[in-house]
Amino acid sequence: MSGVVVVGQVARDLVLTIHGMPDEGGSVAVHHRRELLGGKGANQAVACRQLGADVQLVGVVGDDRAGQDVVNQAAEDGIGVTCVVRRPGVATALLVDIVEPNGVRRLLEDVAAGVLLTAEDVRASRELLQSADAVLVQLQQPGPAVSEALEGGAAGGALMVADGAPADEDVRRLVLCHAAVVRADEKEVEALAGWKPRNVTETVDAARSLLSEGPRVVALAAPGEGNVVAWPLGHVVLPHLDEAPLDPTGAGDAFVAALTIGLLRGESPESAAWWAAAAAAQVVGTAGGRPDLNAHQLGVDARHAQGANRANN
Repeated sequence: MSGVVVVGQVARDLVLTIHGMPDEGGSVAVHHRRELLGGKGANQAVACRQLGADVQLVGVVGDDRAGQDVVNQAAEDGIGVTCVVRRPGVATALLVDIVEPNGVRRLLEDVAAGVLLTAEDVRASRELLQSADAVLVQLQQPGPAVSEALEGGAAGGALMVADGAPADEDVRRLVLCHAAVVRADEKEVEALAGWKPRNVTETVDAARSLLSEGPRVVALAAPGEGNVVAWPLGHVVLPHLDEAPLDPTGAGDAFVAALTIGLLRGESPESAAWWAAAAAAQVVGTAGGRPDLNAHQLGVDARHAQGANRANN
């Protein structure tokens, strides 16, 4: 299977499921607690590995016990961790995911500047980037690190996938120059497209505009409607396939990972898009952002959803 490098956040996730937030000065019992490897980079790496890819992770953790624990977990998941930096004197990022009934989620983030990637961190992995079949770059990392990753992966001919909102106009130009696939959620679309779509029609227009600037596939969240995935010869509007999500955390990460693997396998953009939608639906059925993807079931769900969509249209 293809070699994938994921450049992004590595963190410790603490997932707390409760029946409802307490009043001011009050308290509530935690119904369920999970502590696990998390962060957008790690989540995408785990998803790619579960879908059959050989995966390497580029990120930063602290030199504390939590950092060692999450690196060990990534290795146990079958992910290469030789390019995960252990930063001295820095606490590993902590993400606290508080999950209430009916899919209500609150996220607390303790992410020190020291656990963000630098250009030097990414440059040290340049050989890995240049030998990859696909490189997933999270734009939430600092601009110099993102730029280094985009240029390094593109130099080796990898399928470049950029996820998120660019830090500034210079990074945006590099993204549109080097990335074959770009993806943004509802809050990130404006920074990528330059304006904020208000509905599906405008989201399609934004995706088309971005395609004219270089990418081959553009995936944008549409306000309240799911996702739009566009390519030069067409587009598809993907509804949310989950009927009653427990926790939306990690849905976007699974979407990006599955879209990437589908394209690497030679699927059409439309088929890869439905695969991505099915992956997102699998993730939101459990608390926390860590994926637990069943590749066979994902394929069944994707074909069923794609067929139903064609029948309805």
